[in-house]
Amino acid sequence: MSDLSKRDQHVLEAVVTDYIHTGEPVGSRTISKRYGVNVSSATIRNVMADLEEMGFLHQPHTSAGRIPTERGLRFYLDSIMQFKALEEREREMIREAFRNELPDVKELLRRTSRVLSRFCRQAGVVLWPKLTLTLFKRIEFIRLRAHQIMVLLVSKTGLVHHTLVEWEEDIGQEELDKYSRYLNDLLEDMPLGEVKQRVLEEMRDEKVLFDQLYSRALKITDRVFQQDLESSDVYIEGRTNLLNNPEFADVDRMRRILDAFEDKSRIIRLLDRTLRNSTGVQIILGTENDLQELNEISLISSPYRRGDTLLGVMGVIGPLRMDYSRIIPVVEFTADLLSRLLEEPGED
Repeated sequence: MSDLSKRDQHVLEAVVTDYIHTGEPVGSRTISKRYGVNVSSATIRNVMADLEEMGFLHQPHTSAGRIPTERGLRFYLDSIMQFKALEEREREMIREAFRNELPDVKELLRRTSRVLSRFCRQAGVVLWPKLTLTLFKRIEFIRLRAHQIMVLLVSKTGLVHHTLVEWEEDIGQEELDKYSRYLNDLLEDMPLGEVKQRVLEEMRDEKVLFDQLYSRALKITDRVFQQDLESSDVYIEGRTNLLNNPEFADVDRMRRILDAFEDKSRIIRLLDRTLRNSTGVQIILGTENDLQELNEISLISSPYRRGDTLLGVMGVIGPLRMDYSRIIPVVEFTADLLSRLLEEPGED
């Protein structure tokens, strides 16, 4: 790829830029007229033929111009594209969309997916934080009725996980409050991913084995952590925006895309993949995502945090022909803004 000359890169950039804007195959005369390539149309045709031979362009029809392949788009994104900096007016519009937001994590994440959808005119997605990635804040035990206890597990970010525990003995609310105080002191500020191991270690302590209060509290908590706290959810807004793209006008394609969004587990798997690499904006193009049912879309994503703690990932899903130079700065700015807003909820 590094062997592409400046002229090759200039022609490839012109094809990608025009295709993103029009959705139509791009011919040599269009490049000559619109993009200031100071060579003849015949020379441009030769360059385009070379780029096609190298796998950067594709000619859908014999008489048509050419469109970029995934390989061509990847080279453009990694080596050629220049970002369009967000104007202050655009930044203020995004900030305004979050104003007067209640300090509720769920609503904040839902609002983020709406903002991304609205400003990028594609589908906005936000992967819920995994509870195990956050810090413990408190646990509460609530007696619902005889032998039934509602356990609320609250993280520092404001996420709440609730579990109904069926217990062999009937425990009064006063004693349950003692359990809460004991565990809140024991687990204060501990990463939730480490709580289960800490509970198991405490259960093996000889002092605890002979103390009914400690022993019961730990056993109930252990039952809560036997559930899957790694599971996640995703907010998706703007699915119908995808249907405005001519790429998805075909009924079969449209059905495949909508089916993929209906089964959230596929989108979660895609976002989970980007979560493993927690630095900066990432772009997954088409078949790079390893999910056959989503190989006609691209994902532009960025992680969001609370302080130094990585919580989740958010981004924009659309066709391969997205305006990357415009959307990437929107995703980056919104992720940074969301991270700053998440500093407020869940404080002691």
